[in-house]
Amino acid sequence: MSASITTNAPKVPFGQKIAFGIGMLANQMFPAILGIFMVVLVQDLGFPGWMWGILFFLPRVFDSITDPIMGFISDNTKSKWGRRRHYVFLGAVIMGISFVTMWQLYRENGLDYNFTYFLLWSFVFYLGLTIFSVPYVAMGYEMSNDFHERTDIMAIAQWIGQWAWVIAPWFWVFMYDQGWFASAEAATRELAIWVGIICMIFAMVPAIFIKSESTLGADYAPLNIRTIGGSLKKIIDGFKEAFKSRPFRQLCIATFFIYNTFYTIASFSFFIVVYYLFGGDAGAAGMWPTLFGSVGALATTFIVIPIITAMSKKMGKKKAFIISQAISILGYIMLWFLFIPGKPYMFLFALPFFSFGIGSLFTLMMSMTADVIDLDELNTGERREGVFGAIYWWMVKFGFAIAGLLTGTIMSVVGFNPDAATQPEGAIFGLRAFYSGFPIIGTLIAIYVMRNYDITEERANEISAELEKRKNEEGKEATFPLKS
Repeated sequence: MSASITTNAPKVPFGQKIAFGIGMLANQMFPAILGIFMVVLVQDLGFPGWMWGILFFLPRVFDSITDPIMGFISDNTKSKWGRRRHYVFLGAVIMGISFVTMWQLYRENGLDYNFTYFLLWSFVFYLGLTIFSVPYVAMGYEMSNDFHERTDIMAIAQWIGQWAWVIAPWFWVFMYDQGWFASAEAATRELAIWVGIICMIFAMVPAIFIKSESTLGADYAPLNIRTIGGSLKKIIDGFKEAFKSRPFRQLCIATFFIYNTFYTIASFSFFIVVYYLFGGDAGAAGMWPTLFGSVGALATTFIVIPIITAMSKKMGKKKAFIISQAISILGYIMLWFLFIPGKPYMFLFALPFFSFGIGSLFTLMMSMTADVIDLDELNTGERREGVFGAIYWWMVKFGFAIAGLLTGTIMSVVGFNPDAATQPEGAIFGLRAFYSGFPIIGTLIAIYVMRNYDITEERANEISAELEKRKNEEGKEATFPLKS
């Protein structure tokens, strides 16, 4: 079949795309702020390293278990509201209330109480995050079956979601300014209320405004206590079947290496700015560490996402992905040369190139995942956006957890001690070498993995046309059943 095949899919109304994107702002704002607030546990509330490690690790293990279960539940829900909307709304409420509650910490309550209190509420928060995010992401996958429209949906969502990373670094400025708050501990208690309520409202928007059809008459796997054993088996089988899809494996592996290596070295930017550019004087560094994160996010918002969206339509998603990652490699190399003591403004010139890596990742990968889900439906006859979304984001979270372990390991290897006034000789050089070199290695691996990804626009349109033909034939059989 030729590339002229089209799906004749209707355009998704712009308001629907905006509604989905506002949900993405909540989906990204919570983890962005969480990463900043977590520092207060150690620096202001006195949590030792092992407590911080448990708080970082255990809720994410819990999250990795609940995600695929929620994916299966979402895919097989029979409801007049469809498969996703009520879960998104419920998850938003749980997420918002638990986020506010878990940060109501007071030093005078004692270390053990605060640790237990925060850990238990973390489990509630991550449960709410799972109930919200897995169906929410699946809603995006099923909003359109058009190859380019999917990229537009994800581009708008990522554009809106990126504002979380523009805004979040400025919380450092407010939290440690005694003109605003008496202490960072008090700041987190009050700011958590605003963040929790506002993001809860944002997270509700997709549930309220994105349309969905009733699934009361759908032929889905039963969801009840009696069938829980069979359901768990279907979840495991769904995982196995998903990973049998070579294009999906490629997306997951490439995302893991890019995301993992980027976030392994993400915190090093603060230390490089303070210790290399300003000789360890955090006061002299001022807002430069904040500007690094905020300007990088702005570059993603106004430069990377529009360019990547245009490139994807011009040359296809795979080529756009490979070129964008190659540009990010140039950015990492530029940062090696543009971190110049006495001239901190120079690193700003590298940020637009640097931002192409992580900035383009989810715009393209989420769009490509939707194409893979169509291929899965063609092969299996099932629509499993929830399961595929849960597996893909499980890989992202797994990469994030591994990144946390690698960050500490690299610091130990190079001899860097964040608590020391002066660093051993070679420690900052080692951080800088890993900062540029480690993500370059991960990016090159990802490019190699994606080199023969084969769901092109032509192939995606063929799949969509075949699915539409199958749906029409099934409709005719239901209207005019064959006589025996």
